[in-house]
Amino acid sequence: MTAPLKPAYIEKVDERGNLQVWIVDGPYIRSHVDEEFTNFGQHYRYSYIPVNELWIDREAEHDERQFFTDHLLVEHRLMAEGMPYEKALPKADQEERKERRRAGDIKQLTRHGLTLPDGKDVHERLWKKLENGLSVWIIDGRLVRSVFDIDFTEGGHDYVYEFVPKNEVWIDDAIMAVERAYVLLHELHERNRMAEGWPYSKAHAESSRLEYHCRRHPDELHDKLITEGWA
Repeated sequence: MTAPLKPAYIEKVDERGNLQVWIVDGPYIRSHVDEEFTNFGQHYRYSYIPVNELWIDREAEHDERQFFTDHLLVEHRLMAEGMPYEKALPKADQEERKERRRAGDIKQLTRHGLTLPDGKDVHERLWKKLENGLSVWIIDGRLVRSVFDIDFTEGGHDYVYEFVPKNEVWIDDAIMAVERAYVLLHELHERNRMAEGWPYSKAHAESSRLEYHCRRHPDELHDKLITEGWA
C-alpha cells in the first residue's frame, strides 16, 4: 500500500483467492483521496485501490459486507477481463440482488409480498424539518438498496429518486455521523439547484465540488448549510 493510503485501512476481513477484502475509512478517503468513493470499490473502478484488494467502507449501521463482497468479486473479475464498467455493473448488481433476496429484506418491507414498498417505511428518524417545508430523514440505507435502488448511496432527494416522498431529503444511516453534515450539504445544494431547473449532471457536479471543498475547509460548513436553508 502506498503511504498516502495507509490511513484508509482499518481491517482485513476476508480473502477470496488472491483478493484481500479490506474495511476502509470512507470519511478519510472522501476527504483526502476521492470524494466520489461510495460504499465499496475495486481497482478497475478506482485506480488508487491496489489490484488485489476489494475495499468496503466502514458501516455505521446494519451489515451489508457480504452483499458488497459478492458484488465486488463479479465486478472485479469482469473488468479484469476487459468488460467496461457500464456493462459489468448490472451483472454485479444481479449477483448482489440475489443475496439481498435471500436475506429477506424485500419480505420485510412488503410484509411477505402483501403490500407494495413505500418510501416512508424506510424512515428511521426525522433529522430536521426546514422552514421551507423540506423534511430531512435518516433512513435505513440497507432496505433502500435491497428494495428500491441497489446503487443508492450516501443520500438522495425527491428530485432524483421517484421513491423518495415529495419534499424529502434522505441521508443514509450507513454513513458515519462524523460526515453526515457533508452529505447533507451536497443533497441540499443539489436539490436547490435542480429546483431552479438545473439538470442533475450539472447540479451533482457542482454539489460534489462544494462538498469536497468543505471537507477540506470544515470551518465553512455551517455557513454553507445556512445558505442552502439549514436554519
